[in-house]
Amino acid sequence: MKLRSTLALALAAGMLASCAKTESESGNPKSGNFILTVTPAATTGVADYLLTSQTLDSDTISTKGNGVEQDGSYRYYVTHNGKFFSMLYGQGNPGAVTAYNIQNGKLNKLTNFQTETVQAFAPVNDDLLLFKISRNKNTPNSSWYKVNTNSLTITAEGTVNTLEMTGLGELAHFTWIKQVGTKVFAPYQTIIDRSFNTKYPNQASIAIFNYADMKLEKIITDTRISFIGQYFQDGLSVQENGDVYGFSPAAATTDGKVSTAKPSAIVKIKSGTTEFDQSYFFDVEAASSGLSITSWMYLGNNTYIVNASTKAEKLEGSSSIRVGIVNVVDKTYKAVTGMPELTTISSLTTNNYTSKDGKTGYIGVNLKDGTSYVYKIDASTQKATRGLRVEGGTLTAVQHLD
Repeated sequence: MKLRSTLALALAAGMLASCAKTESESGNPKSGNFILTVTPAATTGVADYLLTSQTLDSDTISTKGNGVEQDGSYRYYVTHNGKFFSMLYGQGNPGAVTAYNIQNGKLNKLTNFQTETVQAFAPVNDDLLLFKISRNKNTPNSSWYKVNTNSLTITAEGTVNTLEMTGLGELAHFTWIKQVGTKVFAPYQTIIDRSFNTKYPNQASIAIFNYADMKLEKIITDTRISFIGQYFQDGLSVQENGDVYGFSPAAATTDGKVSTAKPSAIVKIKSGTTEFDQSYFFDVEAASSGLSITSWMYLGNNTYIVNASTKAEKLEGSSSIRVGIVNVVDKTYKAVTGMPELTTISSLTTNNYTSKDGKTGYIGVNLKDGTSYVYKIDASTQKATRGLRVEGGTLTAVQHLD
């Protein structure tokens, strides 16, 4: 069945069954415009709860008697156009997309529909652009879909041959996608197959599409770094002046082992251009005494909160639990103080919130003793302050919806 038809049927079914929700609400969540996603403790194969709060700076919230329990595990989140989208990763099967807004400080479900499981998605204009990416050379077409966030319908769809795209005999696998003006930049790693191994670990590439018709305009490549971003990690950022920066975690693998000879670094594309700026290069490993960026959040004013790991941690596949502040113009890395001891941290969230005031952001910190907190990071002082405590599960995202 065509995806658009599937969506129409799912929307109709959702309207008819509005009284018999596919998700169960347990009690009344605290009112507020901050949304925290929490995987319940002592459970497996269970989706996150969605909790709301008035603040991230203090107080305690719990999954017990609160929140919206979702159906299906492995959820990913994006906010756009006044809506919060919860997307189910269907492990190859169709995945549900649930859209909410906030009314009187509480989540209000707008619709629930199915799409193909996608591996990259991002806001573009009033749409969400979704990509289902091939990992099989025998079926090299990757599919894209435009979901209008006003009508909550799929308005266009198409395919691109991601094997032909590279010219290397490997598939292009987009790490994420980003709107840049009227175009979509899609950084990718080249992969042999589902193993994500490559014979070309020492280059970064970006496919540039014209968004109106999704025609591939060009591919740009830089051999000073390995691929930009990571699987489900946005590696590109657009500044206020239109400049684009991208980080490489230096994580390309061959035969299952990290094989790139390039450092974790940041590169630049000047505003209005579609080429890497060869005059700019920020070697993050050199500036941080050997750390690699694994994710980042743009605060504004050229400043980022980053998660980072040592080379040994990266080789071991350990979670990135180090937090730093990066300024891409000054080319500086500064470690954040005030965080819990590294030996006590289980994981950090990578889907986080900032008001983009240029200095402040919030991240989730999950401790090995089972407690979770939101920490406020002040980039101007490089200091973290413990805030909201979350009980009953592991934090997976910290978001805000007007």
